Order: sequence, then structure tokens, then C-alpha cells
Amino acid sequence: MAIVDDAGHAGHAPEHHERPSGIMRWLAATNHKDIGSMYLWFSFIMFLSGGVMALCIRAELFQPGLQFFQPELFNQFTTLHGLIMVFGAIMPAFTGLANWMLPLMIGAPDMAFARMNNWSFWLLPPAALLLLLSFIVPGGAAAAGWTLYAPLSTQMGMGMDMTIFAIHIMGVSSIMGSINIIVTILNLRAPGMTMMRMPMFAWASLITAYLIIAVMPVLAGVVTMVLTDRHFGTHFFNAAGGGDPILYQHVFWFFGHPEVYIMALPAFGIVSQVIPTFARKPLFGYASMVYATSSIGVLSFMVWAHHMFATGMPATAQLFFMYATMLIAVPTGVKVFNWVATMWEGSMSFETPMLFAIGFILLFTIGGLSGVTLSVAAVDIQLHASYYVVAHFHYVLVAGALFSLFSAIYYWFPKMTGKMYHEGLGKLHFWWSLLWFNVTFFPMHFLGLAGMPRRIPDYALQFTEFNQLASIGALMFGLGQLIFLYNILHSLRRGRPAPPHPWEGANTLEWAIPTPAPYHSFVEAPQLEVIENGVVVSSTGGKHH
Repeated sequence: MAIVDDAGHAGHAPEHHERPSGIMRWLAATNHKDIGSMYLWFSFIMFLSGGVMALCIRAELFQPGLQFFQPELFNQFTTLHGLIMVFGAIMPAFTGLANWMLPLMIGAPDMAFARMNNWSFWLLPPAALLLLLSFIVPGGAAAAGWTLYAPLSTQMGMGMDMTIFAIHIMGVSSIMGSINIIVTILNLRAPGMTMMRMPMFAWASLITAYLIIAVMPVLAGVVTMVLTDRHFGTHFFNAAGGGDPILYQHVFWFFGHPEVYIMALPAFGIVSQVIPTFARKPLFGYASMVYATSSIGVLSFMVWAHHMFATGMPATAQLFFMYATMLIAVPTGVKVFNWVATMWEGSMSFETPMLFAIGFILLFTIGGLSGVTLSVAAVDIQLHASYYVVAHFHYVLVAGALFSLFSAIYYWFPKMTGKMYHEGLGKLHFWWSLLWFNVTFFPMHFLGLAGMPRRIPDYALQFTEFNQLASIGALMFGLGQLIFLYNILHSLRRGRPAPPHPWEGANTLEWAIPTPAPYHSFVEAPQLEVIENGVVVSSTGGKHH
């Protein structure tokens, strides 16, 4: 395997492989590792800014009555919190991990389109600025909820226009990143790395990329229709002009439901790498995992209207969407079963990545079960737009996407940086996050069952105690993320050097190259003998440097 050392001085490496330096290393980056790192830092900054908005929301809800914010500003916080967490934090974080790890896992020299990769990242900061600056324009930021339902979104100030343009830019970025991932996986795998032997993370990234290419244009279309309704006299969503506000919901959720899986599938892929490593066993049922992931991707296009049971659709349509939604629980259940079966009788150890992966399985399953509850049309009509829904999707997205991301960062941190994180702080971060996450979001199930609506700054007195509990939990959960930030920054500067193989059970290709990963990994493709889930039996083709 031809692998270059850090300075690029392999016997046959050309001179221009020297690492660039200074600001241009980042502005003009074409190296997949640099671009992946920028994605990850950008998403963490967005995560913190979206988190501050969440804390403002919870501060307002600590007591009944209006404490700190006018209802308009409160609604701007709920809207921008959702948009920033989805498009600014979770999606770029998974794209960053794919950028960093996919070429290493499949033996590719880099991503397929290096300059497009640079462009897809550098579209994100201006889009994020558009979103954040919309708070200071006349009328403030968008305040229609992250779903931007018409007709409300057709009546707002210029903050809504800024939001629409930000969504367009982020969508273009996502589509370009996805094209890159698909072409890299399909065309740049090393000899011996067949599709049905790829790591599950590669499969998850591939299917997610197809979903993004399918639904991002749908989102672009629907927000463009809002834009023309606002400024060009069209009446797509205006009933007085022959339009239909329910049309907005159909088009939006045709994007919105696959979007949920765009945020969940990469998490499944990460957990499918971490659990076999720390269970020291091959992944149970690899082929069924691939088919389950694919079927989740296909089914995600067929269930969008379960978000719309309360709009008065015909009973036959309700039944179809109800059963289709329940059906999605089957492949998801297959995955949970396979993860548990992988751990069964494994020689397990509980380093931080494994803790976050197990936490993910436990909490994601709770979120999945409340999702099956909401799939029942009659139940959903009672619970629609209540705090039960807020509890459900935060169990899926915070405990799902976020916990898996923490697992991935801790897991690959030694390979990315050549340093070990502080294990004690990592475990503290996990237990702290697990405890306060549940304190924050579990009471919301009861608030929703008792009838508390979401997206409101004030509430009836009987909801006070659970809201106070949730607000305290949110503040403590937010503080806990500073443990993570400190651990990462301290380990980057003063962490002990990582051994070549920090995890005993890790045997995919990225662990076969030197630690830290050199600037250019593969000068020529390695010849691999691979078994399921990307486990490398042997590799030849050149020598280590």
C-alpha cells in the first residue's frame, strides 16, 4: 500500500504534494481532510449558536407569563433554532465526517471532485450569516417555525427572504457534497473493496447522498413558491387567488420526511462502525443492515403526510400514511436488533465512543417508539403540535444524530489528530449529557399528553413544574457541551500521542494508515482483501512510509 508520510516525501510522490500553509490552505483547500475539518468546526459553531437560542427558549418557558422576550422574538428563536440545528449543525457535521473518513475507509486518494468540495463548504458560512443577520433587519428573523408554513411565511418581513436565500445556498452546498460522495464511493474504491463489503458508514453516506439529491430541489421549489407569492403576485398558497395553503405542507413534507432520515442514516452508519470495534466482533447481519438502510431510504418518500393528519385528509389517505409509517419501524427494528446482536457475547469495553453508541441505541429507540405512537392517526390528531412531538423528535435528533456524532468524533479523533482525548472527561461528557438530556426532554412527553402546545412563549399554570424541570435540564445539558469543547481543544494542544492502533477491535482500512492520517493518504490504490463491513484481512500494493 503506497502511503505518504506527513511531509509528502514518499519515494514516488511528486513534489507539488507539499502541504500548503497559511490562510490559503483553508480558503483554497482541496484536501478532503482539511475540508472535513472545516465542516466539523463550522457545524460545532452552528451547534453552539442554535443551542444559545434553545436556552433562550427554555429561559422564557421557566415560568408562565412573559419573562424576557416578546412573543415575536420567541417565535424567531424557535424558527432559527430549528433551521440552524438541521441545516447548519447536523447535516454539515455528517458531511464533514464523510469527507474526512470515506476516502480513508474505501482506499480513495481523495474525494472525486476536490475543487467542488471546497466550493460546497465555502457556501455554508455566507448562508449561516444570512440566517443570523436576519435577526437585526426590520421585522426580525423568520418566525413561522422551521417548517415555514404558508400562509404565515407569505406575510413576514425581509427576514423571511433572507431565510429563503440561506436555504437555497445551503441546499446547493448539500447537493454538491452529495454528488461528491456518490461519485467517490462508486468510482474510487480500492481494488477488492466491493459494494457489499464496504463499511456501513460508506453505505449510509451513499444512501443519504441520494436522498439529499432527491429532496433538496423539492425544498428549493417550495420556498421559491413562497418567494413568488410574497413578491411577484403568484397565488400558490393563497386560497383567495385559487391557491391552496395545504399544498405547501404536501410539498414541504415531501422534502421534510426524507430529511429526517438524512439526519438519521449517517448516525446508523457510525454506530455500525463503533459497536463492532468495542464488542470485538463482526457486525451481525451485514447484508440485512444494507437492505434495511436502503429500504428506510425508499420508504421515507412514502410517508410524508403523516405530518398532516390534522389537516382533514380523507380517511383512506390517513390509513395509507399510517400503515406506511408503521412499516418504516420494521427496517429500523432490524438495525436495532443487529446492533444488540453484535454486542451479544462480545468482549465489550466501554470507552467513550462505545458509551455514546449505546446511549444512541437506548434513546433513539425511545424516540422511535414515540414515533410509532404518533403514526396512529387518531392519536396524532390529539397530540399534533404538542410538546409530545417536541419530545419525540428531540429523542430522535439529539439522542440520534448528536450522540452518534459525539461517538464518531471520539472514535476517530486519534486518527484525525494523532492525539488521544482525555478518557475521563469523555466519560463525564457522556454521563452528564445522558442525564440532563433525559431531564430536559422526557417531561415533555407528559406536557404534550396534558395538552401543552409547542411554539408558545406562555402557558397555563398546571404546566409549570415540568417546564421548570425541562429548562434546568436544558441549561445543564448546554453547559455539558463545554466539557466536550474543552476536551477537544486541550487534547489538540496537550493530548498524549495516539498509538497506531488506539482501539483493539478496529480493523477497517482507515486504521491501517499511519496515525495521524498523513496529508495525502494513498498515492496509489492499495490492493485489498476485505470481508463484510469494510474489515481488511490483508492489503498490498506498495509499502508503508
